[in-house]
Amino acid sequence: MRVDSALLRELAELLSANDLTEIEVEDGDRKIKVRREAAPVIAHAAPAAYAPVPAAAVAPPAASAAYPSEAPAAAPVDAIKSPMVGTAYLSPEPGAKPFIAVGQPIKQGDTLMIIEAMKVMNPITAPKGGKIAQILIGDAQPVEFDQPLVVIE
Repeated sequence: MRVDSALLRELAELLSANDLTEIEVEDGDRKIKVRREAAPVIAHAAPAAYAPVPAAAVAPPAASAAYPSEAPAAAPVDAIKSPMVGTAYLSPEPGAKPFIAVGQPIKQGDTLMIIEAMKVMNPITAPKGGKIAQILIGDAQPVEFDQPLVVIE
């Protein structure tokens, strides 16, 4: 089955716009379900910049002492965001040269990375030309819908 990323984006936008947690669409024998958690929970180890701020009731007091007293950096407003949930890869295959590097000039339509979702490799392309200012994720890192990925100046 080929995944229609535009349809997934549209369904995800409907989730956010209507404050829903799940949408299911059926078309013949094809069935698509898009679901989001009411409050984001990250079960994997994430860089400090994307770790959710633990609520006092959730994290034991000793856990906060394990981290420096820095607030997580806010993601840039103009960052390119993930259109889906999946695993982001910065190169076309393991050991290959990455698609992008900080400071590299790019053109609109250039491939920035690939996000694997349900065994389908989805290229994420540059919506505009410019220069790569920041890469906000690591290679083979799980990403969430609408998570900032790259900043283009």
